Amino acid sequence: MKSFLHSTLKLFVATTLASTVMATSLLADTKEKFQVAWTIYVGWMPWDYAQQTGIIDKWAKKYGIQIEMVQVNDYVESINQYTAGKFDGCVMTNMDALTIPAAGGVDSTALIVGDFSNGNDGIILKNKKKLSDIKGQSVNLVELSVSHYLLARGLESVGLKEKDIKVINTSDADIVAAFSSKDVTSLVTWNPQLSEIAGMKNASLVFDSSKIPGEIIDMLVMNTKTIEENPKLAKALTGAWYEVMALVKKGDESALKAMATASGTDLAGFNAQLKTTMLFHDASEAVKFTTSDALPKTMQKVSQFSFDHGILGDGAKNAAFVGMQFPNGKTYGNQSNVKLRFIDTYMKMASEGTL
Repeated sequence: MKSFLHSTLKLFVATTLASTVMATSLLADTKEKFQVAWTIYVGWMPWDYAQQTGIIDKWAKKYGIQIEMVQVNDYVESINQYTAGKFDGCVMTNMDALTIPAAGGVDSTALIVGDFSNGNDGIILKNKKKLSDIKGQSVNLVELSVSHYLLARGLESVGLKEKDIKVINTSDADIVAAFSSKDVTSLVTWNPQLSEIAGMKNASLVFDSSKIPGEIIDMLVMNTKTIEENPKLAKALTGAWYEVMALVKKGDESALKAMATASGTDLAGFNAQLKTTMLFHDASEAVKFTTSDALPKTMQKVSQFSFDHGILGDGAKNAAFVGMQFPNGKTYGNQSNVKLRFIDTYMKMASEGTL
């Protein structure tokens, strides 16, 4: 009897497990329609071009899905909406990916590492020529953004600390107008606003992201569960991205003009912004950057800044609270709370021509 019961129990467990596996498979959230949010920035204009010219549709059709690239006017709002689940993916920087969706508990993956800022973010002073002159001033910027991070790194370079200045939170939409105010004497922002302000009377660019290369990274971030269950989405987006990158690399004037117009500038202005953007035209370059030893070190630095400023979430007890994974088995932080992942899977497929 004991033997019979044991066998029956084993059969029951096996049947239950099989049913569970089947149910899990059936519950996998395979979809056919996806939405990805983007905002205006030189390194993200290729997504708009891909949408407007049908390149996105072509790649989506290849994989039997539909993808809509949705422009959101406010950058932080686009990330908030992605974090809330409105979008399947969103463009954002490495720091914002860590401090908004990842710190908020949304497991996210950097599908495409598109570029890093190489002068696109900067500190501007009015009527002063040296960064050290910022001491004692109020500094206007989007608080707790990459501008804040850049300011902290800039202050370090001249032996100052944040206690030596006062941060004034100012939205990116208001930053250009703010510089015209007599009360504003220094600010931090990114392009295209940076170029516009730097061209104003009495404005001096005293520090920019070219001094910290590879630390402000622009990426396409996707919900991890979504791309794991829908690899066709990851393939289609990656294929579309590198098709546009090929046009940018060869200097296709028609494509560049379209991106310039859509971002509110002309071809000369757009090319000027491209010069301060380390755009990874070739997928192999992005793979090399993503698999480098430097990336985990950069993210550790970003994580420490985020913890010091209280933006890793209420439960964070140290800078390692949010775990991160990188290619080749590299990790950082709490591995029982991994919420941000860097992968080279699909960029590698693009570099090998297997998408």
